[in-house]
Amino acid sequence: MRLQCPICGLRDQREFYYKGAVLERPNPDAGPEAWDDYLHLRDNPAGPTQEYWHHEGGCGAWLVVTRDTVTHTVLDTALAADVKLGENT
Repeated sequence: MRLQCPICGLRDQREFYYKGAVLERPNPDAGPEAWDDYLHLRDNPAGPTQEYWHHEGGCGAWLVVTRDTVTHTVLDTALAADVKLGENT
């Protein structure tokens, strides 16, 4: 798989590290149940999903990669700072 880094261009996946699904954090005053769900429960979607990837072997940028989990097709990449949570880019 190759990922399009907005800074470095098209790069091999081995330069990047998968860091998890893009999730919205609960408010600091949310109850224990909300935090337990956030920390321990994950969906297993079939289809497009947003994930955090870190370009550790390159520029060090944090990316949001929109990827189809069925076909593994990369649909989009964007700098994490430019993406609103839950927004498909």
